[in-house]
Amino acid sequence: MKKNLAVLSLMLCSLLVHGLYAQSPQENLKQMGLSLPEISQPIANYVKWKQVGNLLYLSGTGPKIYGKVGAELTTEQGYEAAKATGLEVIAVLQAATGDLGKIKQVVKVLGMVNSTPEFTAHPAVMNGFSDLMVAVFGEKGKHARSAIGVSSLPNNMAVEIEVIVELEH
Repeated sequence: MKKNLAVLSLMLCSLLVHGLYAQSPQENLKQMGLSLPEISQPIANYVKWKQVGNLLYLSGTGPKIYGKVGAELTTEQGYEAAKATGLEVIAVLQAATGDLGKIKQVVKVLGMVNSTPEFTAHPAVMNGFSDLMVAVFGEKGKHARSAIGVSSLPNNMAVEIEVIVELEH
């Protein structure tokens, strides 16, 4: 965990020094060597996003990483699961908007961590998502957030994340 945080801190400092935040989210993803995954299909009768005015509400999304943090998965693996979920969220945002530059700001994030009753480092897991949003969107990626532990998630996925973003007019 400390190694992940140290590497991420160095990466964020490097991004600031090299002015990466002035680039587009797509350029930031490319600079970090990240590509967006194919969007998964909803597993029930719902849609991946719903726009109301200039707010975009994203349904809960999770990674293809399964297990309970604190049992089968470590905090570091949970962090990576939250980061992978962040890439899926960005892919949904791209599909919903057609251009990530239309995102004015990430407003609110609810992160649910599939964890054991004894596990209490839910915020450390959710940092995988939050750190990615700031790395990709800069100041626009900073958000209000809740991180909670739950006894189970659909298909035993490690995390599920809901997001609300504000779009440019």
